[in-house]
Amino acid sequence: MLGLAKRINARFLLTSTSEVYGDPLEHPQVETYWGNVNPIGVRSCYDEGKRVAETLTMDYHRGLNIEVRIARIFNTYGPRMCLDDGRVVSNFVAQALRKEPMTIYGDGKQTRSFQYVSDLVEGLMRLMEGDHVGPFNLGNPGEFTMLELAKVVQDTIDPSAKIEFRPNTEDDPHQRKPDISKANELLGWQPVVPLQEGLPMMVSDFRQRIFGEHKESRSKFSSV
Repeated sequence: MLGLAKRINARFLLTSTSEVYGDPLEHPQVETYWGNVNPIGVRSCYDEGKRVAETLTMDYHRGLNIEVRIARIFNTYGPRMCLDDGRVVSNFVAQALRKEPMTIYGDGKQTRSFQYVSDLVEGLMRLMEGDHVGPFNLGNPGEFTMLELAKVVQDTIDPSAKIEFRPNTEDDPHQRKPDISKANELLGWQPVVPLQEGLPMMVSDFRQRIFGEHKESRSKFSSV
């Protein structure tokens, strides 16, 4: 893609990730922080893959004068996500709607920051239309533990929804929260949709697709 951008003189956007910070020792995370990543761990393929993507992008920018923009995207949620993509928000929402226990890995005290998809799109547009290379953290600095997220899902879907604890995954980051001062100052961007407003819109979409699919399946079975 960088080679194509060079050939046709295009502006190149790299959607990187907060995973470049690994299990951060600095909190919140600023763009100048180099991260704390296990290069041979179970998560390293994704973490290091994005880190080397940033390296290549900046090499093309410095060495070949390619116009590039780098966004480090923090947890994002919203309608039309895959129902079973393994991400924590979609997991919790799908499980609660299906009357299944919400799965929490570890003690549930690890934190994440969740931004609604429209906020991310606005940030990416401002980045691409602006004059700054980045990298820029694009995320909502509102910080929630997994237990707090589960409580918001319960309040939105079913207060009686159960929680099931399982052993934590290897190299799971303990904290994740973006410092968005740079994006605020240079892009004039900050998220405007809090979790308590964005989650119901995602739930409405998931409910329609989960139960709509079930109705469609029953309808097809009945007509056979």
